[in-house]
Amino acid sequence: MALTRNSVLRPVDGALTQAGNIVELFIEVVRNAFKRPFQFREFIEQAWFIASVTILPTALVAVPFGAVVSLQTGSLIKQLGAESFTGAASVLAVIQQGAPMVTALLVAGAAGSAVTADLGARTIREEIDAMEVLGINPIQRLVVPRVLAMVLVAVLLNGLVSVVGIVGGYFFNVVLQGGNPGAYLASFSAFAQLPDLWVGELKAAVFGLIAGVIAAYKGLHPKGGPKGVGEAVNQSVVITFLLLFFANLILTMVYLQIVPAKGS
Repeated sequence: MALTRNSVLRPVDGALTQAGNIVELFIEVVRNAFKRPFQFREFIEQAWFIASVTILPTALVAVPFGAVVSLQTGSLIKQLGAESFTGAASVLAVIQQGAPMVTALLVAGAAGSAVTADLGARTIREEIDAMEVLGINPIQRLVVPRVLAMVLVAVLLNGLVSVVGIVGGYFFNVVLQGGNPGAYLASFSAFAQLPDLWVGELKAAVFGLIAGVIAAYKGLHPKGGPKGVGEAVNQSVVITFLLLFFANLILTMVYLQIVPAKGS
């Protein structure tokens, strides 16, 4: 019985310990972000690298995503006899939910895995330990620029996905489904409001922060040499995806309670 109990509690204890370590790393990142000197060059290089590996996939995913949302909502609303609300439903779905999630998943999958692999390789080569011996804080020198770069790129990519998704949705709704362009735009302006855009940008920033912290944590704590780095990359992507969906649920619930719908 004791063996069975230990085998059950050991994974739970490990998960709780890892969660506490991730929170501790997040606090360290926030604290070191305001320390000087700020690694501005490293920040620019990481932001450029993250943008270079995510811009094209994000744009390519945004087009079919906006089309699917537009086609599905257009078909459903047409069955309900409310074609004049197609634009509002499609655009709000893209801005509030779709764009931040698409951005976060691509940033976590492409940029997060690259950050984990880079820091993991540095860790197994004992570069992190050498920096600490020399009195260099690896959190301030390596982690903070990467996390902030992921936040910045996530916010910018969210705007890109929103624009591409809306344009794609308009094209597929008006051209393929024979929708009314005037009604599409009028319903959007009647029901959309500026906080809808702000909450999308806030979600993207939070998702980028979560992806950056988890990627950095897994990169700083690989196990088992090069094989452990590969496992850390996979674990960082999976954990980030799970946390992103929970964070999206919480942020959406809070937003809907604080900001009333336009016209309500």
